[in-house]
This record gives sequence, C-alpha cells and structure tokens, in this order.
Amino acid sequence: MIKKTKRDMAYYLDIDVSTLYNWRKHKPNLYRIVMLGFKFDELLEHSKKTYEDLLNLDKELKEKL
Repeated sequence: MIKKTKRDMAYYLDIDVSTLYNWRKHKPNLYRIVMLGFKFDELLEHSKKTYEDLLNLDKELKEKL
C-alpha cells in the first residue's frame, strides 16, 4: 500500500497543492473531511487485500485436506 502525497491527493481532486494547504489553514473542517476520505479509501483497499489473502489461504488449506 503506497501512501499518497499531498501532490497525489491534489492531482486526484484536480486542484493545486496550494489549495490543500489553504483548506488546511482557512477551512480546517473541509480539509479534515477530505483527508478522512483519503484515509477511508486507504483502509478500504487494505481490507480488500486482506479479504483476498484470506480467501487464498482458505483455498490452499482446503486443497491440502
């Protein structure tokens, strides 16, 4: 899992990096919500990967039995 940089986040949102910094300084609630959204996506991706790993492990164990 690769952590997104502020530049990556700005590109994804189609805004300038300075906009993120302005939100952080002048609109902290908006900035917090945006950052929570990115964190949620990161956690969701991690959960999907873990689920796939567990399915593969289950399949391997069933094949050995």
